[in-house]
Amino acid sequence: MSRTVRVAGGQGFWGDWPEAPRRQVEGGPVDYLMLDYLAEVTMSILQKQKERDPAMGYARDFVGAMESVLLAVAERGVKVIANAGGVNPEACAAAVQAMAASNGRDGALRIGVVTGDNLLPRIDELLAAGHELRNMDTGEPLSVVRDRVIAANAYLGSTPIVEALAKGANVVITGRSTDTALTMAPLRHEFGWGANEWDKLAAGIIAGHIIECGAQSSGGNCLHDWRNIPHLADVGYPIIEGLADGTFVVTKHPGTGGRVSVPTVTEQLVYEMGDPHAYITPDVVADFTSIQLEDAGADRVRVFGIRGAPATDKLKVSIAYKSGFKAVGSLVYAWPDALEKAQVADRVLRERLDRLGLKFEKVLGEFVGASATHGPLAGNAGANAPEVQYRIGVRDADRRKVERFTREIVPLVLNGPPSVTGFAGGRPKVEEIVAYWPALVDKTVVQTRVEVR
Repeated sequence: MSRTVRVAGGQGFWGDWPEAPRRQVEGGPVDYLMLDYLAEVTMSILQKQKERDPAMGYARDFVGAMESVLLAVAERGVKVIANAGGVNPEACAAAVQAMAASNGRDGALRIGVVTGDNLLPRIDELLAAGHELRNMDTGEPLSVVRDRVIAANAYLGSTPIVEALAKGANVVITGRSTDTALTMAPLRHEFGWGANEWDKLAAGIIAGHIIECGAQSSGGNCLHDWRNIPHLADVGYPIIEGLADGTFVVTKHPGTGGRVSVPTVTEQLVYEMGDPHAYITPDVVADFTSIQLEDAGADRVRVFGIRGAPATDKLKVSIAYKSGFKAVGSLVYAWPDALEKAQVADRVLRERLDRLGLKFEKVLGEFVGASATHGPLAGNAGANAPEVQYRIGVRDADRRKVERFTREIVPLVLNGPPSVTGFAGGRPKVEEIVAYWPALVDKTVVQTRVEVR
C-alpha cells in the first residue's frame, strides 16, 4: 500500500483560533502542521511594526502556537511549516528558539528560515533596471506611487521550503510565500516530485488551497446546510492525507465538530479561484476544471484527476502604499421609521459638512439592515426594518479634514433624529489607508535564501 503523508491545517489567517494548532497535533496522527498567517494587508501592518521596532515584523501569535505544539515537534517528529515570518523571518525564528530554550527544549528545533521575498530595499534598483512593476489592474507604473510605498514582497513558491526540509529542518519559517506552497512543499519533499511533474505539483497546490483557510473547508463559514453543521464550538480543522500519485483525501480528526463533505470542499475550492482553467502559482499552473471529488466515507472526500501545466516566468508582487486617511462612524436607529430616521441623519450630516466647506475625495453612506449588504430590498421591507445602522465613511489625503468629520457625527445623538443608539464608542478613529498594488516581476530577479539554524 502507498505511504500516506498527513498535512494538518492549523491556521487560516493571523488571528485564527489559538487552540487549533494544539488540537491538530493532539487529535490524531499528523506528519506536518501547516500554519498560514499572511494576507496582503498583513504585510503592510508588519512592515509598520518593524519600522517602529526592528525586532518585530512577524506574526507574534506563532510563538504561542509553537509553544503549544513543542512536545509534538520535539518528541513525535511533527514538522511545522509557516509563513509567520512576515517581513522579518529571522526575528521570528529567534523568538521561537528563545521560547524553546525557556521550555527546556534548547536544540530540539532545527529552524529553516526562508528569505528573499522582501523587495522593498530593491525597489529603486528594480525600477532603474526597467522593471516597471505595473499595477495588474490599472496598468500604471509603480513610479506614480513610489514615494508612498511601504512594503513590497514577491510570492515565493514551494522550492525553498523543500530545500529547508531537505537540509533537516523540522520547522520552516517563510516570509511571503503563496498560501498553497505551505502544504505542497511537504508533499513534494516526501514524495520526491520533480520540478516538471505538473499534474502532481498541481495536486499539491489544490491540496494547499483546500486547507489554507483553516476550518473553512471543514464546516466553518459554510453555506450548504449550515444549520446542521454539528458542534461548531468543537470544530475540527482539515487534514490532507496525500499519496505519491497526487491523489489525496480531505478529512479531520475523529470526534471533532464540523463536517468534511463534497459541498464543504467545493465551497472552499471556488474561494479566490480566478480563472478556473489557469490557477497560477510560482510552481505550476493548476486546472481547477479537472478536479474530481467523491465521497469516501464519513468526513472524508477523495480528490483526484487534477491536471497541471508549466509555471510562468513571473512572480506576483504584493505592494502596499500609503493612500490618505479615512474615518468611519455609525449610529443605530430603532423602530418605528428606523430607515427614515437614518436617511434624515445622513442628509443632516452632509448638509453640515457642506456648510463647513469639507469636500472629501470619497464619501460613502450605508443603511445596514435596509440596503447595505444586498442593495435595496424589495417592496417596503427596508422601510419596515426594526432597526437600521447608519454607517458613513470619508476618505481624503488631508488628515485634518478627516479629523473634522469625526467631530460632526456624534452630535447627531442629541441634535438629530430620535431613537438613536450604538454610539458608545464615541468619535470615529482616523486611520491611515494602506492601498494594495499587485504587480508582476521576472522570476530571475528574485533570489531566495535558505538557512537552517
